[in-house]
Amino acid sequence: MVAERLDGRACAAEVESTLAARIMALKTKGVEPHLAVIIVGEDPASKVYVSAKQSACERLGIKSTKYSLVSDVGKEELIKLVQTLNADIDVHGILIQSPLPSGMDEIGLTELVDPSKDVDGFHPHNLGRLVQGRTDGLLPCTPSGIIRMLEWAGAKLAGARAVVIGRSRVVGMPLSLMLAARGCDATVSIVHSKTEDIASICRDADILVAAVGSPGLVKSDWVKSGAVVIDVGVNRIPDSNKERGWSLAGDVDPEVSEKASMLSPVPGGVGPMTIAMLMTNTVSSAEQY
Repeated sequence: MVAERLDGRACAAEVESTLAARIMALKTKGVEPHLAVIIVGEDPASKVYVSAKQSACERLGIKSTKYSLVSDVGKEELIKLVQTLNADIDVHGILIQSPLPSGMDEIGLTELVDPSKDVDGFHPHNLGRLVQGRTDGLLPCTPSGIIRMLEWAGAKLAGARAVVIGRSRVVGMPLSLMLAARGCDATVSIVHSKTEDIASICRDADILVAAVGSPGLVKSDWVKSGAVVIDVGVNRIPDSNKERGWSLAGDVDPEVSEKASMLSPVPGGVGPMTIAMLMTNTVSSAEQY
């Protein structure tokens, strides 16, 4: 068996095509969807991610504004910027690019964002809706992108045994809630660093999601034959064959492709879907306006 490649770029392109008509409808009403991105510091990966988000906005006709702040920006200045964007009726989405420099209260700043403009989906108001089983609000982008990609690929979710490796507030926990919610109806287990015998739990999974940031963690013998495997990890590993000296690797060992029925690649899998769902949240927020 050779796993089918879950092409996140193709799925993201389909999502973007459905957004085009919605954006046009908004503009005929005089509303231009507008995403504001705050980036603090000089983290190279963050700059790449922000550039990709701005490119998607340009492609779709969504206005984007980037606010680049120095790493030692004062807390009050950052809070004031968030409050100003909250009050600006022409801004529909606010994103604070992660990670923030060491010492900054990322969760506290996220809570300052107006929940109706929280296009990252991390505000307690929006995460709380997931706990209630509601998926009609602004959803965390990576988890919602994974669900959309699974549905697009025709993966069976209802009644499936799903295992999520990782319990972060960004991916693992919200994804687990979404997989278990009505409409998906999977039976979900979460495993993490304190879980005993992770491999045996993973081997029971019909759908296995790895989201821990550990290169090659999931080995072939962790995977049930025919399982659908989603690799969320994006890890830089040394690579002397590359001019830049490194290459990207996921959390899943490449040999898993010989056992799984479907496997998302790194790069080109979950990443494009995260951006597509960010665009979706921005448009949805503009429509609510």
